[in-house]
Amino acid sequence: MIRLQKLNGTEVVVNAELIESVEAAPDTVINLATGNRFLVKDSVDEVVAKVIEYRKKVYAEKKAVNPLEYYEKK
Repeated sequence: MIRLQKLNGTEVVVNAELIESVEAAPDTVINLATGNRFLVKDSVDEVVAKVIEYRKKVYAEKKAVNPLEYYEKK
């Protein structure tokens, strides 16, 4: 989840995994896979940076799976 600021100043928390596109027209528009749209004060670059930070935080703990790790040749 990432925190963004709506045009009226209220904070909205958005599931970063559901973001399909981000437009700058002239306000930033967040389009979600659910069909919801949000107009936010954050710039496109700020939204992208927040999504990247979110993914770094979430996926940093995951370890790559080695498919051969437990393979025994018979």
